[in-house]
Amino acid sequence: MSKLDELIAELCPDGVEYKTLGEVAKVTSGSSAPQNTSDFSKDGIPFCRTSDVGKVHLSVDFDNISDKITEDAAKKMTLMPVGTILIPKSGASTLLNHKVRLSIDSYVVSHLAAVIPNQKIINDRFLYYALTRFDMCQLVEDRSYPSVKTSDIASKIQIPVPPLPVQEEIVRILDKFTSLTAELTAELTAELTARKKQYEYYRD
Repeated sequence: MSKLDELIAELCPDGVEYKTLGEVAKVTSGSSAPQNTSDFSKDGIPFCRTSDVGKVHLSVDFDNISDKITEDAAKKMTLMPVGTILIPKSGASTLLNHKVRLSIDSYVVSHLAAVIPNQKIINDRFLYYALTRFDMCQLVEDRSYPSVKTSDIASKIQIPVPPLPVQEEIVRILDKFTSLTAELTAELTAELTARKKQYEYYRD
């Protein structure tokens, strides 16, 4: 049982309603990537690729996007707003369960599914945490050529939908838990790096 499920059971002892993802959010996809170097600019608008998402795997506040495109290149694209959740839907990344929640507005490559929450029904941070529980491999029909239809993402993923105040309380707890986990991970990484340098010093 995930931490989110534990909190729902604790805060909603009488049970909770479940809805398909398509009932609580719009599920769409991004646009084809521009092909000309002139379409990109360091002062442009963020254009998120699958590789950007893959670098972090999971993130509730994602803004580390490498490419930026010009306004002209973006004219035929749809800008995804803050709170949109991105999930790889084609290629090998589909099997890796990468999921991020945009903390900045961004254009998105077509290989990513974009889940735009209906804020009247579901908190976008809550939806991100709920989606991290789901294994996208369940929707892949052929692992030799992994891909997932946006229609399947919308219709086959079930989301718990407690009242909004409960969602907000769960988000408060999980945000704090995630922050502490990140701090501990950073401390552990620093400690391991220091120990490695120490080992190399004595070895030499």
